[in-house]
Amino acid sequence: MKFITKFFWLFVGVLFIFSGLIKINDPVGTAIKLEEYFEVFSHDISPVFLSLVPAALFLSIFLSAAEIVLGVALLIRWKLKEVLWLLLAMIVFFTFLTFYSAYFNKVTDCGCFGDAIKLTPWESFTKDVVLLVMIIWLLLYRRHLQPLVQAKVGATVTALTALISVGIGWYAYEHLPYVDFRAYKIGNNIPALMKPSAPLRYKYVMVKDGQEEEFEDYPMDEAYTFKEMVAVNPEDGPKITDFNVWNDEGDFTQEILSGNKLLVIVHSVEKANRSNIDKISKLVQEAEQQGITPVIITSSGRQEFEAFRHEVGLAAPYYFGDGTVLKTMMRSNPGTMLLQDGTVKGMWHHNDTPEVSELVNLL
Repeated sequence: MKFITKFFWLFVGVLFIFSGLIKINDPVGTAIKLEEYFEVFSHDISPVFLSLVPAALFLSIFLSAAEIVLGVALLIRWKLKEVLWLLLAMIVFFTFLTFYSAYFNKVTDCGCFGDAIKLTPWESFTKDVVLLVMIIWLLLYRRHLQPLVQAKVGATVTALTALISVGIGWYAYEHLPYVDFRAYKIGNNIPALMKPSAPLRYKYVMVKDGQEEEFEDYPMDEAYTFKEMVAVNPEDGPKITDFNVWNDEGDFTQEILSGNKLLVIVHSVEKANRSNIDKISKLVQEAEQQGITPVIITSSGRQEFEAFRHEVGLAAPYYFGDGTVLKTMMRSNPGTMLLQDGTVKGMWHHNDTPEVSELVNLL
C-alpha cells in the first residue's frame, strides 16, 4: 500500500509539473486552445463563455503556473490535504474538457502537452481518468505520505515556484516560446513538411452482419458494407497541411517558399500591437536593399489591412493566409520570419525585431 501510494505521489507530481512547463513555455498557444474551447462551449452550452475569451491569456498563464505549483507542493508534501483537493478539482475540470472533446469530437487536440506531445481526444480523456483515480487514491491514503520539509520552508518554496512560473510565462508571451515544438520552428523546411515522409498505407473498415472487420485490401465479397478508410501510418503523413498564401490574383504559396523572403505576419489588424511597427518598417526597407524580398501575410480583409498599413507606414506587398495557420507560425502579432527557399532561418517577436545585418548573416 505504501509503495503504490508513493508511486502515485511521484507520478502525479512529476506529470503535473511537466504538463505545466510545456504549456507555460508557449502561453499564447495555450490561450488559443482555451479560446477554442470557449467558442465551442458558447455555441453548445451558453453564450456566456464568450466573455472568457479576453481572459484567455491570463487563464493560460494562471492554469499552467497552477499545475507547476501544485506539482511542486505535492512532491514536497506541503499542505498535502489542501493540495490534493485542489489537484482533484483541476483534474475533474480537465476530465470534463477531454470527455467533451472526445465524445462530441469538438476539439480534436486538447493541448494537454502543447505541441510537444499530440494526444487524440480519447487518449487525453484516458490519461485524465488515470490521474483522477490516482489523486483519489492519494486523498484516501495520504497518511502514508509524511511532510518532507517544514511548513515555512514549504510555503517559501511554493511561493517562489509561483513567482518563477508566472515570470516564465510572461517572458514567453513578451518574446517567443523557449523551446519550439511547432512545425514552423527554425531549421524546418516548410515545402518538405508539406509532403508525406513515406507513402501512406490504409486499411478498410467493413461491416458484415453487424460486425466490423478490417482489411488491407478492399474485399470483393458484396456482403460487406464499407464504413471507413483509416491510415495505418498517419505519422508519415504531411506535418503541414494547411499553409496557403493568396491574393485576388491567385495562389502565391510556391512563390513565398522560394528565394529569400522576410515574412511580416499580422494575424489580425484589430489585435495587432503597434508599439514596434516602426522597427519592422525599417527592417522591411533595409531587407529589400539587401535583396531579401519582404512580404506581409495577414488574415484581415483587404479594406481593413489597407487602412492599417497606411496608418503605420508598412510598405510591402501583402497577401492573405488562414488566421489559425498564421497564429501557429508566429506567436507574436505582428512578428517576422526569415525564409530561404522555404527553410525557416529565423523568427522574431515584434519586441525582438532584428537588425538587417542579422538577416544577412543567417542567409
